[in-house]
Amino acid sequence: MKTRDEAVSSPDELLILVDPSDNEVGFLSKAECHTGDGQLHRAFSVFIFNSSGQVLLQKRSHQKKLWGLHWSNSCCSHPRKGEELNQAAKRRISEELSIDCDLHFIYKFSYQESFEEKGSEHELCSVLVGLYDGDLSVNKTEIADWQYIDGKELSTAIEEHPEQYTPWLKMEWAEMRKNYVNLINDLLDLSLRLEF
Repeated sequence: MKTRDEAVSSPDELLILVDPSDNEVGFLSKAECHTGDGQLHRAFSVFIFNSSGQVLLQKRSHQKKLWGLHWSNSCCSHPRKGEELNQAAKRRISEELSIDCDLHFIYKFSYQESFEEKGSEHELCSVLVGLYDGDLSVNKTEIADWQYIDGKELSTAIEEHPEQYTPWLKMEWAEMRKNYVNLINDLLDLSLRLEF
């Protein structure tokens, strides 16, 4: 596996503020969106699976202001001003992991979580899945570590050590297990059916 170091985001980049129905209501810097209790903004979470039915996790870099060195889903970020969600998600999996694959929308939800006294996530987040079996080139400015893990193993690990995982991963994984396993299997067209 290759690694690289390149900055791919900035506290000054403009994110998309939304109302609870996902209508755009303005723009605000990434730093301001995550200050205090946070401002509701558009975001996405990507889960990359391989043909063996494993999901790719990343451990967030220690440089991250919120939930540094916590395990999270394959990739998560935000569309920037003027950027479509799927376009942003494909950009980000390339920037962080050198992955290029089709992404499929699963569902969307909103949440607000504060991290110590450093700030908050307050996001209307779209959850996407993709299938990828190629090599990775991990961006070390974003990612401290990574692993592929079986779905059942991840479910057990979250139950046993919830403090090691980001809050959005825990919420998304629980929802996907409960309501979306069949849809994900159908979208990814896996001969080996996923088990969570």
